[in-house]
Amino acid sequence: MNNKPILDVKDIPKPGQWFTLSLQHLFAMFGATILVPYLVGLSPAIALISSGLGTLAFLLITKMQVPAYLGSSFAYIAPVIAAKAAGGPGAAMVGTFIAGLVYGIVALVIKKAGHRWIMNLLPPVVVGPVIIVIGLALSGTAVGMAMNNPAGKYSLLHFSVALVTLAATIIFSIYLKGMLSIIPILAGIVVGYIYALIVGIVDFSPVLKAHWFEMPAFIIPFVSYKVKFSWDIILLMAPVAVVTISEHIGHQLVLSKVVGRDYIKEPGLQRSILGDGTATIISALLGGPPKTTYGENIGVLAITRVYSVYVIAGAAVFAIIFGFIGKVTALIQTIPTPVMGGVSILLFGIIASSGLRMLVDSKVDFGDKRNLIISSVILVIGIGGAYIKVSQQFQIQGMALAAICGVLLNLILPGRQSADENMFEVAESPEKRKTA
Repeated sequence: MNNKPILDVKDIPKPGQWFTLSLQHLFAMFGATILVPYLVGLSPAIALISSGLGTLAFLLITKMQVPAYLGSSFAYIAPVIAAKAAGGPGAAMVGTFIAGLVYGIVALVIKKAGHRWIMNLLPPVVVGPVIIVIGLALSGTAVGMAMNNPAGKYSLLHFSVALVTLAATIIFSIYLKGMLSIIPILAGIVVGYIYALIVGIVDFSPVLKAHWFEMPAFIIPFVSYKVKFSWDIILLMAPVAVVTISEHIGHQLVLSKVVGRDYIKEPGLQRSILGDGTATIISALLGGPPKTTYGENIGVLAITRVYSVYVIAGAAVFAIIFGFIGKVTALIQTIPTPVMGGVSILLFGIIASSGLRMLVDSKVDFGDKRNLIISSVILVIGIGGAYIKVSQQFQIQGMALAAICGVLLNLILPGRQSADENMFEVAESPEKRKTA
């Protein structure tokens, strides 16, 4: 792969070039970043602002060496929905804060003990099936959004909007080339929205009424809600954080290959994990969803060979500005549910498939009973929605329980192999990554 940079990591682009290149990164992350808050009932505007602030914090913590953009994490959709159902938006923000703290604790341990232990704790035979669970556990949500009208009943008209959106997203993923191949989610949403306008299920009036500048309704701790930590929230969010840390490691390995640097050693995995956790904590303090590094933006780096952290910082500033433009927020909120449902069918499937790809690329041998048992238990417990309920305040459920069982089985069962860093690489080259 030719990764000779057009602009290297510390290079500052010319103003016109800077604007265009940063806008590309904004478009790459935009569709997925606004989809998560849409699904969990949070503000897309706050998601944009927190992603921008979180990315700037990440860049500073990694000493302006790692050109990564941080957007909304899909892994936390089910836990955030469950936390909101249990205790409202405040509980979801407390859970998001806890997830960020887990990142900080792991970063501190890596700083003291090195990074091999986390790779031994979370091999692909554990992480792959958990990622599959993350995608498939949400499949019912995606299909319901696609098929049902606002009253929750089946509607062929609404389903047609979802199918048009899905078809457009697939076509853009397969046939678009270069930079355009990185934004199939955004392009699919635009086509679906236009079709929804044609069939008459879009109410455009909120956009006309909205102000150009508008302050989002931030969810601030001790102001918007009473902060309360509980074991059920901790057990809901913390295990997922451990899994997304392994995804973070995978992204850092891929990014290292693209840029031609070893980011595991310098600035160090502890710094990038701390940056990711800090971005998630910032999001929790504002009312946004948890954050993660984005494969879409790694794909932009690979295609453009522009590795400048200043371009990433420019995209972050654009995201913050967009979050305060009321008409943009209003436009996002007029997107019909089946449009998002159509995109989600593909996106959640891709999440599940990326877990399967991790198993294939890491050459996990399912002829080995140990691997077969670990993956089987994770899949059935996670997708089946099993839970352990000791009391009203203490329960472990679904994805969290599946992750814990996977980690324990990996530690207990005989025949465990030493981790290899390459295991964590989602081996398909970044140029081919259409969505993350």
